[in-house]
Amino acid sequence: MPAAFSDPIWRKPKTVPAFQSELSSGGALDAIIVGGGIMGLSTALHAARAGLSVQVLEAGAMGQGASGLNGGQVIPGLKYDPEWLIGHFGKERGEALVDFAASTANAVFDLIRNEQLAVPFTRNGWIQAAHTETALKAAANRDRQWQACGADVSLLSQSEIAAMTGAKGYLGGWLDRRAGVIDPLSYTLELARVAAGSGAKIAERQKVVKLAKEAGLWRVSTQGGTELRAKSVVLATNAYTDGLLPGLARTIVPLHSFQIATAPLPAELAASILPGGQAVSDSRRILVYYRKSADGRLVLGGRGRMALPSSASDWAHLERALLRLYPALAGIAIEKRWFGRVAMTPDHLPHLHEPEKGLLAVVGCQGRGVGLMSALGKRMASYLASGDARQLPFPLSPIRPIPFHAFRQIGVAATITWYRMLDAFER
Repeated sequence: MPAAFSDPIWRKPKTVPAFQSELSSGGALDAIIVGGGIMGLSTALHAARAGLSVQVLEAGAMGQGASGLNGGQVIPGLKYDPEWLIGHFGKERGEALVDFAASTANAVFDLIRNEQLAVPFTRNGWIQAAHTETALKAAANRDRQWQACGADVSLLSQSEIAAMTGAKGYLGGWLDRRAGVIDPLSYTLELARVAAGSGAKIAERQKVVKLAKEAGLWRVSTQGGTELRAKSVVLATNAYTDGLLPGLARTIVPLHSFQIATAPLPAELAASILPGGQAVSDSRRILVYYRKSADGRLVLGGRGRMALPSSASDWAHLERALLRLYPALAGIAIEKRWFGRVAMTPDHLPHLHEPEKGLLAVVGCQGRGVGLMSALGKRMASYLASGDARQLPFPLSPIRPIPFHAFRQIGVAATITWYRMLDAFER
């Protein structure tokens, strides 16, 4: 890891030593899950509890990917509001999808509470902060739709958002009280622990390099020479998807999300910055998101360069955003800088695929991954156990590679630069 950046601030819980990396031995399994992030582990936990034999194969170390590196915001819903979802998917599936989207934060906080997971969290809501009149109108429309669904949400005036965030420059916003924040590394590792405790086998540093179907079973081969067989395989690699399943990697655009964390804030500053512990995302085209950590730091993230970072200057845009929002933090040190990889789909929806019977893939978190993948994993486990596609909130769709995929990232990089200029102009 280059000296320019550091490990994230998130902590491994003391329960981690109880987790053992192990491979299944013996006959065919019910399911092999490739990828040990939140999606893979949630699927493994619920599948094991449904009585299935399950093996998770993680290419790196647990929590090393986006599941352990993200900002820890647990936001219900999708990028789209209820009326759009019903119009796009039809009344029956659309309404079911709205109900599912409304429940995703509950999937996380209920699990933490019911399983007594060692995960620092605060559940006081998420604020979508509006910096223009157009964004404020969009917030009012979103509020109207979710209010009609009975959600615990409300609009915020300019004075209310100033008091709740302590930040400069917002005209108002929207508060979703269903949301909250967690330590994402603790959550990922605790998911691994309870999944293993429920009977799932979990192995780190087992990169899968080949899939083949023989006599109705999937044969899964790892780089180290291990071979396992299963009735079903779930690819839960998201932004780290490679060529294992032809065409899948070309259905997503992997992007980098960069984050910074201040030193723990002095008491007088901490009292005026996010005093209620909410998470915040703003309304800019290239948004920033931020929250306070359990140890009192301000953590802020946003889109980073497409190439791997090479120096601390690659995080300078986040430091400028921090001081724009909170000028009083000018003298507070930035102690941590890190980044992770996220996946974007062209329609900003998660995609579920089953190109062959028993071979499943899930890609696309769209900034809602903690809650979305926790809830989706439970539904995927139900599908593995029952074979009933109605258990899945999203329809199974064909793998459709993005045209001219090799040029897509160049286009995205140019778009990010252009959007940053527009955001600066609006300021």
